[in-house]
Amino acid sequence: MWSLIMAPPIRDKNRKCVPGSGALLLLLLSHLTSALEVPLDPKVLEGLPQPPTITLQSPKDYIFDPRENIIIHCEAKGKPHPSFSWTRNGTHFDVEKDSKVVMKPGSGTLVIDISGEKAEAYEGTYQCTAHNEHGTALSNKIIIRQSRSPLWSKERNEAFTVQKGAPLVLQCRPPAGLPPPVIFWMDNNFQKLPLDKRVSQARNGDLYFANVVPEDSRPDYICYARFPHTQTIQQKQPISVAVLENNPGQEHSPGLMLPQGAFSHKMVLRGETLELECIAEGLPTPDITWEKEGGELPTNRLALQNFQKTLRISDVTDSDAGRYRCSASNRLGSTHHIINVTVKAAPYWVSAPRNLILAPNETGILTCRVNGQPKPKIRWFVNGVPVENAPEDRSRKVDDDTVILSNVQSGTSAVYQCNASNEFGYLLANAFVNVLAEPPRVLTPPNLVYQVISNNLALLHCASFGSPIPTITWFKDSQISIKNGEHYVIHENGTLEIHVAQPLNSGKYTCIATNNLGIRENHVFLEVKEPTRILKQPEYRVVQRGMSALFECKVKHDPSLIPTMTWLKDNGELPDHERFLVGADTLTISDVTDGDEGTYTCMMNTSLDMDSASAMLTVVERPDPPTELVLSDQTEKSVRLTWVHGDEHNSPTQKFLIQFEDLLHQPGVWVNMTEVAGTVSTAQLSLSPYVYYAFRVLAMNRIGYSEPSQPSNQYRTSPAAPEENPADVQGRGTMPSNLVITWTQLTGFQSNGPGLEYKVQWRQKDVDEDWSSKNAANVSELVVPGTPTYVPYEIKVQAVNDYGEGPQPYTVIGYSGEDLPLSAPESVQVMIHNSTVAEVHWEPVPFSLVRGRLLGYKVSYRREHGLNKAEEQGEQPEQSLTFPGNRSEGRLPGLQPYSVYNISIRVLNNKGEGPASQSKTFETPEGVPGPPSFLNVETPSLESVTLQWGPPLQNNGRLVGYTLKYQPVNDTNELGPPQLAEFLANQTTFTLENLNSSMRYKFYLSAKTIKGSGPFLTEEAVTVVNTSAASRQVDIATQGWFIGLMCAIALLILVLLIVCFIKRNKGGKYPVKEKEDAHQDPEIQPMKEDDGTFGEYSDTEDHKPLKGSRTPSNGTVRRDESDDSLVDYGEGGDGQFNEDGSFIGQYSGKKEKDTHEGNESSEAPSPVNAMNSFV
Repeated sequence: MWSLIMAPPIRDKNRKCVPGSGALLLLLLSHLTSALEVPLDPKVLEGLPQPPTITLQSPKDYIFDPRENIIIHCEAKGKPHPSFSWTRNGTHFDVEKDSKVVMKPGSGTLVIDISGEKAEAYEGTYQCTAHNEHGTALSNKIIIRQSRSPLWSKERNEAFTVQKGAPLVLQCRPPAGLPPPVIFWMDNNFQKLPLDKRVSQARNGDLYFANVVPEDSRPDYICYARFPHTQTIQQKQPISVAVLENNPGQEHSPGLMLPQGAFSHKMVLRGETLELECIAEGLPTPDITWEKEGGELPTNRLALQNFQKTLRISDVTDSDAGRYRCSASNRLGSTHHIINVTVKAAPYWVSAPRNLILAPNETGILTCRVNGQPKPKIRWFVNGVPVENAPEDRSRKVDDDTVILSNVQSGTSAVYQCNASNEFGYLLANAFVNVLAEPPRVLTPPNLVYQVISNNLALLHCASFGSPIPTITWFKDSQISIKNGEHYVIHENGTLEIHVAQPLNSGKYTCIATNNLGIRENHVFLEVKEPTRILKQPEYRVVQRGMSALFECKVKHDPSLIPTMTWLKDNGELPDHERFLVGADTLTISDVTDGDEGTYTCMMNTSLDMDSASAMLTVVERPDPPTELVLSDQTEKSVRLTWVHGDEHNSPTQKFLIQFEDLLHQPGVWVNMTEVAGTVSTAQLSLSPYVYYAFRVLAMNRIGYSEPSQPSNQYRTSPAAPEENPADVQGRGTMPSNLVITWTQLTGFQSNGPGLEYKVQWRQKDVDEDWSSKNAANVSELVVPGTPTYVPYEIKVQAVNDYGEGPQPYTVIGYSGEDLPLSAPESVQVMIHNSTVAEVHWEPVPFSLVRGRLLGYKVSYRREHGLNKAEEQGEQPEQSLTFPGNRSEGRLPGLQPYSVYNISIRVLNNKGEGPASQSKTFETPEGVPGPPSFLNVETPSLESVTLQWGPPLQNNGRLVGYTLKYQPVNDTNELGPPQLAEFLANQTTFTLENLNSSMRYKFYLSAKTIKGSGPFLTEEAVTVVNTSAASRQVDIATQGWFIGLMCAIALLILVLLIVCFIKRNKGGKYPVKEKEDAHQDPEIQPMKEDDGTFGEYSDTEDHKPLKGSRTPSNGTVRRDESDDSLVDYGEGGDGQFNEDGSFIGQYSGKKEKDTHEGNESSEAPSPVNAMNSFV
C-alpha cells in the first residue's frame, strides 16, 4: 500500500529561521492531517487518481558484461499508468531511433542488444522519467560501465636470491580491472601456496615472507588474477626464489613491512567495511596484535583475518574513528604503527519524504531529513524540474529540507523530488502529493469473527479510507459507546485495542467511519476463549536401557477449540519408530536405547494458543568396563594399578572393584582384592610372594557392575618364607591311646614359595618333657599313637617352605583319646518336694575315673507301681534326665503322686555312659485326683434330672468323695446362684429334685482326696417343657386322616355355598345377559334362561376355585379358568345385593378391574375363607 504521511517538520536547532516563519509554521502545523494509508485493494484503487511512483530501478553503479545484453530497469505505477522516457549523459535519449535499444511495453525498462556492437558506445549516465497527468517521477542516475579484464603487462621477472632468515616480498601488480580482480598465488601444478603466520598475502596481492627458510626455494611462484564479471583468470610470469644457507641471517627483533613508517592515515565511509593491514618481518616470526587508543574495539563487528594481520570492522559508524595501534613482537623486541582512521559519510536518510494524500483545503508538509559528512546539500524538484524553475504555486513554501503545502486545491497533485548530495554520493527520493476528495470506505470485511484467549490483547480492526481521513467511533452490542480509557484504546488507524480481554468482552462490535462527505459502519464479533493449560507436566525420567519410559501430559482447553497434541524430541519430530507410542495424553517409549536420550516436549496447540512443557529423559546403564590397565611402581610387596574410566552412561561410578587371578596356583579363578572410590583411577595394591598376578577392574554405578576389564599384564612376585601358619589347629583322640592333631592347610597363594610343609610339635601338658616334632606335607592331620587316655597336650603347627619358616606359632591345648568311665556316682539320696517333684543328690565321679571329657550325669527312673491297691498295676517305661556338667544334684519333675519309683545314675563322657549307681527306691505322697472319667445327664423331667458319673482315671491317692456344683443359666447365658452337693467315694449316680421346668442347668463335678478336690468335669441339661396340650394339638394337625377330613369338609361347604348362591339369584333381575351380549367375553359361561343354572358346566372345572378366592397355604385350591365367580358378581368394591338378591350395580367385564376388585373384597362370602374359619 501507499504510505502517506502528514508530519510536522524537524528543524535543526542551530538553523536560523526567517523572521516570522516560526509563527507561520505553528499556524500551519495546527491544521496538519495525520497519516493516510491508501490500500492496494483494486476495488478501492479503481477510480482513484495517483501520480507516478518508481517501483523498480537498477543500481546507481551498473557494471555490465559485454557478452550479455544491457538491461536497465525502470518500473513505475500510477493512475493513469505512466509513460516513460530516458536521458543519457544529461540529454534526451531517443530510444526509438536506436534499433539496438528496446523499451519493454508498459514499462520503462531498457534492453540494449550490444552483440556485434562496441559496448563502450553505451557507457554513460542514464536516468528514467515516469509521467502521467498528475505528475512526474525520476529514477536515480544510473552509471553504466563495461566490465574489463585487461591482460597482464609483459615483464621479465628476475630470480630472487635471499639468505636464510631474511624477509622477502614478491610483488603481484595485477592489471586494473572493473571490478578489481581477486588475487591468489599458486604453483605450476595449480596448487595454492600455503599461507601462515610467516607467509601472508597483502590486500594488494603481494606475497610477504617474515623470514625465509630453505623450503621456500622454488621456481614457480605464480600470481593469478580472477575477474568476477567475465569469469576469466590471468597469471603473472613465474617468480623463482632461491634461499641460501651459507650465511644465514641472525635472529632479530620485528620490523614493519606494511605499512611503512610509524604513522599513516585511513579514510572510510560510514556503513562500509574498514580494513587495516599490518605485516611485519623478523626472526623468530613476530606476533601481531591490535588495539584502539582511548577506546574499545567493537567485538560484535570485529574480525581478525590473515593470521591477525588484517583488522576488519564491518558496518562502520562514526564511533569507529580514532587511532588504531598495530604491534609486532617476538622474544627479541617489538615495534608498532599508528593508523589514524577518519569516518566520512555519503548522504543517508534520517527521514525520507513520504507520499501525501490531502483533501481540498488541507495543509501538509514534505520533509527530507538527511545526514552525511560533509553535510549534504538539499535541492527540491517538482515533477523533475528544480523547484525554483517550476511554475509558481502560492500554496507551496520551501524551507531548506521542508516543503509546506497550504490549503491545497483539487488539480494540484504533483511529484516532488528531494536530492541530497555531497562529495561521496547523493540520495534521490520521490514523494507525490495527491489531492483527493473521497467519502469514507470501511475496508475491513463485514461480520468478521475475532477469537482471542482470555487475558490477552484483542485487536478489532476497522481499516478505512477516505479523504479527509475518516473519524472512527466504536460501539459494543450496538448500544455502548467505547471511549479511550483504562480498558480500551482506539488507534489512529481505527483499530480497537482491548488490553486484557475477558469473557465479558465477548459480543458484537460496530465501527463507524465518518468524514464531511459521508458515513459508513461495519460489524465484527469478538469471542474470548479459555486458555490452553497443561495441568500435569511430563516429569524427568531416568530409565535403564531396555526398559520403558512414560511421559504424561494432561491438558485443559476451551471446549470450543479443537486441540492437537504434538510430542517433540529435542525440538524436532519424534523418531518414526514403533517403539514410540503416543496416547491421548501420554508418550510411551519402549525398549529405550541410548539414542532416545534428550528433551521431550509436549505441545498442545489450538487455533488460538498453545502451551508446552518439557522433561528430560536420561538413559542409564551399567558402566562400560575400565580400559588401559597399566602397572607401575613395581616392588616385591606392592604395585600401582592405573586404568581409564569407561563410559558411565549417565550414572556416576560409585566404586571400582579390583580382582586378581593367581595364574600359578588357581588359574581361571578371580578373587576380590580391594575396592576404591568411583572418582579415582589408580590404586596401590599390596602383594604376596610367589604369586603370578593378573589384575582386572570392574566399575559399579547405581545400576550394577560393569563387565570386567581386560586383564592387566602378568606380574610375578618372588618366593619368600611363609608369612602365616595354618589356622584352626586342634588336638583330640579318636582312640583311647592316640592323639590326632588337625589343622587347615595353607593355600598355594599363602604358601609364599615352593616346598610347603608343616612342622607339627606336641608334648604332654604339665609334664617336664621335650617337644616332639614331625614334618608333614600335603596333609591336614597327624596321628600321635601311644598316648595315655585323655590327658592334655600342648600343640604347635608351623608352616615352612624352601625359603624358611613361618612366624612362631601359637600353642593350643588338645586331649588324647577318651574311654568309657570306670566308676558310678555314689551316695545317691532323694528328697521329696511334693507329690510330683523329687530332688536327687549324688557324689560326683572323680575326673580320673571319668576318662574323658565330662558331659554330665544321666538320671534314669521308673514308676514301679501305685500305692492305691485298687489301681491296676502295669509295667511302666523307664524315663531319664541328663544334667550337663559337673553336677551333684538334679530335680525330677512330672512324677505321678502316690506312687513308688526306682532311680539310678550314670556319668557321661564323649565315649558313652559309665556303670550305673546302686538303685534307689522312693515314694511320692498323695495328690489331688484327676477329673471324673465321665458325667452323664439322664432321664430329665419337669423338675428333676439324674446324674451319672465314673471315678477318675488317676486317683493320685485315696478317694474320699465327690463335689457337685450346679446353677441355672438364662437365655442371655447369665448364671444363677450356685448350689453344692457332696457325695461319698463309692457313689456314682444321683437325682436332683425340685428344679425349675424349662430351665437350662450347668453342672460341675470333681473328685477329691485328702489333698483336696481335683479339676471339674462340666455338663449342661434342660428340664422338660410343660407342653402336653400343645403337643397333642400339633400331633393331631399333622396326622394324615385329619388333613383328609378337613379337605372333605371344605369341599362340602363350597358346594353348599354355590347352590345357595344360585337359589338366591333366581328371582332377581340384573343386566348380566345384556352385558354378556355386548362384550361377548369368551371366558364368561352363558347361563340357561329356563332354570337360571350354568349352561354346559364342564367336569374339568369342578376342582377349580372360584375367581377372586384366596389360595390356602397348602396350595390345594387353584384359580378357576372361568370368570364367573362371586367376585365377578358383586363381592368387590361397588357391587351390592338388593333385598331380592339382584345386583344394584352393573357387571363389569374388564379383567384388570375384576382382579383388583377381588383383592379388595370382603372375605366373608368366600367359601375358602369360610373353610379357614372353620378350621
